[in-house]
Amino acid sequence: MKFFIDTANLDQIKEAQDLGILDGVTTNPSLMAKEGISGYDNIMKHYKFICDIVDGDVSAEVIATDLEGMIKEGEFLASLHPQIVVKVPVTKEGIKAIKYFSSKGIRTNCTLIFSAGQALLAAKAGATYVSPFIGRLDDISTNGVHLIAEIRMIYDNYGYETQILAASVRHTMHILQCAQIGADVVTSPLSAIMGLLKHPLTDSGLAQFLADHAKGNK
Repeated sequence: MKFFIDTANLDQIKEAQDLGILDGVTTNPSLMAKEGISGYDNIMKHYKFICDIVDGDVSAEVIATDLEGMIKEGEFLASLHPQIVVKVPVTKEGIKAIKYFSSKGIRTNCTLIFSAGQALLAAKAGATYVSPFIGRLDDISTNGVHLIAEIRMIYDNYGYETQILAASVRHTMHILQCAQIGADVVTSPLSAIMGLLKHPLTDSGLAQFLADHAKGNK
C-alpha cells in the first residue's frame, strides 16, 4: 500500500519524506488556506515546492466546475511538473473532464467519492485514482471503510487499473483497516501515519533494554 500525506505543510511533508515511506501528497483548497496560502500564483508556486520535496505523485485540485474551465485548469496544472496529478470532483462535468484527460495522457484523481457507483463511473472514464472520503462517511453514521471494500470488489471483478486512494482518513485504525481491505493508497495526516509506530510494549521494552545496558556498564 502506498502512503500519501494529506497536507500543504512543507515541514510535515519533509518529515514524512525523511521517514522514508512517503509515496505522494494530496492537497486541496482548504489545506492551502490552512497554511495561509492564497492567490493563484502563490498556490501554483506551492505545488512546485511540494514536488521538489517528494518523489511521488502530488494531487492538485481544479477549482472550476464547468468542463471548459476544468480542462483549462487541469492542463495548466499538469504542465507545472511531471508529478502533478489533476484532482477533479466526481460530477457530470468532472467525469467528462477525466475522460478527456485520460485521452491526453494526463493523470487524474477523482475526488469527493461517496458511493461505489461514483467510483465505477470514474474508473470507466479512466481515472488514475479515486478518492473515497471514508472519514466524512463515518461522520454521518455510515461505514466508510465498507465503501473501500465495495469498490475493491468491483474493480477486481472487471480488472480496472484505477487505484483506490482512501481519503479523509482520521486516525491510525483507518490506515490499518484500509490495508486489510486492499486499498491501493491511503492519504492521511502525518499524525495518523506516526501512530503506526506507537505501542506501549515497544516503549517499555526499549526502556528495559537501555536500563539493563546501563547496569552492565557500571
